[in-house]
Amino acid sequence: MGKVAFTPLRLVISLLAGLVASKIFEFLWGRFANEEAPEPDQREISWPALVAAVLLEGAIFRLVRGVADRGTRVAFARTTGSWPGEEKPDRRG
Repeated sequence: MGKVAFTPLRLVISLLAGLVASKIFEFLWGRFANEEAPEPDQREISWPALVAAVLLEGAIFRLVRGVADRGTRVAFARTTGSWPGEEKPDRRG
């Protein structure tokens, strides 16, 4: 039951986190470059600029979405008393 109720909430929060991450990336890129971030489909961009933009964007998206997902799970567990996920990581050995 908990997983079924959590899934729509997680999708909405994930979309919102993506929008926030996009705005953060645009703000940070704008602070260091005088132009928009390069895209892979643009012909006249340098590899270093593209790699820097992709690394920064990926790190921001992963951070924001991870924090949002964790926060959503904690709030859901406090509200329902049920943790929507694994209790702890699997031991590899």
